[in-house]
Amino acid sequence: MKFNDAVYAKIKEIPMGKVTTYKEVAVAIGKPGASRAVGNALNRNPNPIKVPCHRVGRSDLDIGGFSKGADEKKRLLKKESVKFDGNKVRPEYMFRFYRS
Repeated sequence: MKFNDAVYAKIKEIPMGKVTTYKEVAVAIGKPGASRAVGNALNRNPNPIKVPCHRVGRSDLDIGGFSKGADEKKRLLKKESVKFDGNKVRPEYMFRFYRS
């Protein structure tokens, strides 16, 4: 599976109302040093409706970038009932992929 396809497949697993990090996605696809590459893949997301890249943010809980702007990303997350402190996602909304 190509890197971008692996990222998109993993992003589809994030439940509505939850947010994860670029690093968490990188680790989950077996590429722990590829956080920036995950961000680059999401920047090229060909189908943001099916691949909800707005559910991925920075490790410091900041919402991070979005092709349509941070305000739109925050609006989409609020629509999913995600709560914020400023531009930072509250920790209880963070999602971690299962690790055995």
